[in-house]
Amino acid sequence: MLEVGVCGTDKELCAFVFGTPPPGSDHFVLGHESLGEVETAGAGVPDLRPGDLVVSSVRLPCAAASCTACRTHHQDFCSTGAYIEHGIKGLDGFMAEFVVEDRRFLHVVPQHLRDVAVLVEPLTIAEKGFSEAERVQSRLPWEQPRGTALVLGAGAVGLLGAMKLITAGYRVLIYSLLPAPNPSSAIADAIGAIYVSSQTTSLHEMAEQVGSIDLVYEAVGAAQLAFDVLRLLAPNGVYIFTGVPRHQTLEPFATEDIIENLVLKNQAVFGIVNAGPQAFADAIRDLAEFESRWPGALRSIITGRYPMEAFLDPVTGRAGGIKNVIRIV
Repeated sequence: MLEVGVCGTDKELCAFVFGTPPPGSDHFVLGHESLGEVETAGAGVPDLRPGDLVVSSVRLPCAAASCTACRTHHQDFCSTGAYIEHGIKGLDGFMAEFVVEDRRFLHVVPQHLRDVAVLVEPLTIAEKGFSEAERVQSRLPWEQPRGTALVLGAGAVGLLGAMKLITAGYRVLIYSLLPAPNPSSAIADAIGAIYVSSQTTSLHEMAEQVGSIDLVYEAVGAAQLAFDVLRLLAPNGVYIFTGVPRHQTLEPFATEDIIENLVLKNQAVFGIVNAGPQAFADAIRDLAEFESRWPGALRSIITGRYPMEAFLDPVTGRAGGIKNVIRIV
């Protein structure tokens, strides 16, 4: 293993909010955002050689013969809930010196992406969300033009989602807490997104500025904000949930209005979790595109790299910043 990215999931695991160690284990190795280098490959793996860079899938399939998703290599859609996940559920993670993995779950990354390859896994969330949104919008009996996309949250998942949506042709607005200037707003400026702070601009004011919102990419895990924004979605729009909110008391909101909009405006709302092989392939391809278009901005998503001995600050959140990485080698 070379590097492991740290995200909010890891911080919650360290706070014992959730997480399941391997059966019978008295410890749990963290880490699901990985970058590794092949040390050796078995005789049945002719396409990998020592020195190749690889990123591992997080979720592995369940064993149920009845689970069509897992049996067809789409374990991110597992129907039984008996899947396992590196560093999250029932399977040790990648914060280790060496890992043994099945070839099926490894994705090769070009050497020129070495400095940013640890961002592949968080980018797969945006890739899967965009892919599903495209399938959902194929319901329309015409080709839907790219409109305006609103990204909620300016962490790594939000910023990578904004990059994906911009390259796909959307006008992108990022709505986040901190006023500009800040590191995330600087990245937004560099990639051509519009950054708006919720501390200085209300939802109503933001909606008046941006106009029709055709796609919402939620990447903040704040339930109140998410449902308030749902009311702003345009007719035929798509809303993508990626965050899992926790421990938040919601203010009353107009459930009837939300349902009425969903019905009368033909809106679609869906959630995504984890990612499958195609999303990893798309993420590796698009990371190269981002590196070409915005090399400085892409690298700025990684705030700091910490040696393994200094793991505590990143995984407890004390380090701050957008994306912190633990350096194994």
